[in-house]
Amino acid sequence: MSRRKLQLPSWLPIDPYILALICTVAVAALLPARGTAADVAGGASTGAVALLFFLYGARLSTAEAVEGLKHWRLHVTVLVCTFLVFPLLGLAAKGVVPFVLTPQLYNGLLFLCLVPSTIQSSIAFTSMARGNVPAAICAGSFSSLAGIVVTPVLAALVLGGSGGGFSADSLLKIVLQLLVPFLAGQLLRRWVSGFLVRNKKVLGYVDRGSILLVVYTAFSEGMVRGVWHQVSFVRLLGLLAVEALLLAVMLVLTWYGAKRLGFTRGDRIAIQFAGSKKSLAAGLPMASVLFGAQASLAVLPLMLFHQMQLMVCAVIAKRRSRDPLPEESGQAVTPEAALR
Repeated sequence: MSRRKLQLPSWLPIDPYILALICTVAVAALLPARGTAADVAGGASTGAVALLFFLYGARLSTAEAVEGLKHWRLHVTVLVCTFLVFPLLGLAAKGVVPFVLTPQLYNGLLFLCLVPSTIQSSIAFTSMARGNVPAAICAGSFSSLAGIVVTPVLAALVLGGSGGGFSADSLLKIVLQLLVPFLAGQLLRRWVSGFLVRNKKVLGYVDRGSILLVVYTAFSEGMVRGVWHQVSFVRLLGLLAVEALLLAVMLVLTWYGAKRLGFTRGDRIAIQFAGSKKSLAAGLPMASVLFGAQASLAVLPLMLFHQMQLMVCAVIAKRRSRDPLPEESGQAVTPEAALR
């Protein structure tokens, strides 16, 4: 008899990187950095964040970004969903404090609503669902680029003094640690792009390793300061429920709202996946700068939302991939059919 391998259902993806993040949190809980080790980890984390955004800048093709601007209606729609609709829903969630969420968890949820959209997973799900992949690439890139400036500004407006230490100094740190390296990457792109392409796989590990270091530093500081004693299992269940509702609302709004605006099926798919998702890679470094000692609680909602959006969007993308396209049925493509 042949042995069957135990496999997870294809519609229930568990991101291996999320498992790595969970292990990093566990290590920080058991062996938090203290004293000199904390100073070293903090300095390494700052350098890793700067390197991360330098690589972001060096990889973004300016020519492709300019070319993508031609589909400006789609990109504006995604940006509105990411930086307007999401924050408004986050502000509306204030009503569940303190009954469902603690003020600290709510600040993390609100921060989640301010970070830019994803790039890689939006592209992957758009491709799986047979949507407009070039539009998803440009939409995710524009959102990430805008988030370097827009996310800190929105944090200053909606979080203010409750952001765990957000101030003009925090904004300066954002500029120095995120924006300056990003611009440096753009300026040096013509000289380093070849190296980045040749070492794409290795640099991918650098990306993820940098974020793991940020997570370890943030959660270590949280453990040393005892912030995790403020979170109970019931509060975590409440957070999951609120995030599930938030994701459901955004998925419905992006799909039917795009239809209302007259976008084709392929564009609607790109808008739904790019406009309903949040970037863990961009959000974690920003949170470490904005929230300081409270970063561990601030990034928890983002980490949970990231895995939730992957699981739900994978189910949706697989279902959309089975939808018959108008041209496959031999029928003429009408505006009404394109909007199905």
